[in-house]
Amino acid sequence: MSEKLIIENRTELPMKEVLSYIIAVVEKGKISKTVKGEQYCFVTCFPSGITVYAGKNKKSDKLIVIEE
Repeated sequence: MSEKLIIENRTELPMKEVLSYIIAVVEKGKISKTVKGEQYCFVTCFPSGITVYAGKNKKSDKLIVIEE
C-alpha cells in the first residue's frame, strides 16, 4: 500500500519550519474518523499561532498550514 500526503503551506514560513508542524500532526496518527475513513486530526492549533487543517480524498491526505 502506498500513501500520498499533500502539504499546502499558506504561511510566510519556509517549508523547513512548516515540516515540524506537519511531523507533529502525523506522529499523532490518523485519529479523526470520516465517511472516507480515518484521517489526521481535522484541526490542530499550536501556541505559535500555526494551525494545521487536515482533509482526505480517495488517494491522498492533505494538510493545509495557516498562520492565525
